[in-house]
Amino acid sequence: MAPITNKKTIFAEVPSGVPEPGKTLKLVEDKIDLEAELKEGQILVKTLSLSLDPYLRGRMRPAGTKSYVPPFELGQPIANFGTGEARPVPHLSPDDRQLTALSPQVLKSANASIKQGQHVYGSFPFAEYNVFSKEEASRLRILENKEGLPWTTWVGAAGMPGQTAWHGLRAIGKPQKGETIFVSGAMGAVGQMVISIAHKLGLKVIASAGSDEKVELLKKEFKVEVAFNYKTVDTEKILSENPFQIYWDNVAGPTFEAVLNTIEPRGRIIGCVAKQHSNDYNGQPYGIKNIFQVVSKELLYQGFIVLNHPIEAFYDEVPKWIASGEVTKPKEHIYKGLDNGESFNDLFTGANFGKAVISLE
Repeated sequence: MAPITNKKTIFAEVPSGVPEPGKTLKLVEDKIDLEAELKEGQILVKTLSLSLDPYLRGRMRPAGTKSYVPPFELGQPIANFGTGEARPVPHLSPDDRQLTALSPQVLKSANASIKQGQHVYGSFPFAEYNVFSKEEASRLRILENKEGLPWTTWVGAAGMPGQTAWHGLRAIGKPQKGETIFVSGAMGAVGQMVISIAHKLGLKVIASAGSDEKVELLKKEFKVEVAFNYKTVDTEKILSENPFQIYWDNVAGPTFEAVLNTIEPRGRIIGCVAKQHSNDYNGQPYGIKNIFQVVSKELLYQGFIVLNHPIEAFYDEVPKWIASGEVTKPKEHIYKGLDNGESFNDLFTGANFGKAVISLE
């Protein structure tokens, strides 16, 4: 078989503000030979879904700039959580293809458990096909998908955003049945799952979003007790009229100030700000003027990086909840195929509605 086209979205230029489609990110075409012999431990994977998340903007920085995740490499595909299907290696015999999607040598390695046709989850370069090294393959998680969830859901509600909501709410929020939680940025990927899990745990929910359409969805489909458009109403007034003990912070800025003034004493604040308050990433960070409320009210404010925490129990619980309807089915904004970064840019303009994900099925 002759080499086929393998589309990729690469990091082309460090942005000074919001990424520009076709400039910061570019769609390029490469070639891949699906029959090429693999090195020991490698696997060939067809990408099925890729997650789009605001934190990726933080990786679009100059090389050498330190953070909790490394910067993207110029000229190379960006990467994020994805799912894919392990493909057979054409040079293996039919019998061997039933055993593994790896080269013959890897049958003796630690990666031999990844079989032909199995689905995997992990960090995926934004490409239609990827060859993972032995080390990279060892970090992929095999998804049995007994729940029958769409592959897009495995990078959303059943993936990192869901893990973030599940861990942060339980470990930091320490919710007690009957309490109330306020969730900002509520129609985002994480916000939706925070609401759903909070309801399952017996909490009441206050939620804010940036459009009347999103507010209606929060009320009708997510059964949020108090939902409002922060662009058209006074956030602090709403919060002062509805006592709450837990705040899930997705946005920081003036909303955080309003929370400090209204949250109950000894309240818990979960820091999960996905992007700095200024969407253009320019100018001075927003300065909180009433930070002493943290002291006077004896508040807890704690941030976290979900990748640093165990999440095995998440897979035992949350995918089943989603499949059974025990939590509200999350909304997904699905983009078909790779692009020049238009889909990623929508995260910063509010154009997407729900969890943004790329489908390559």
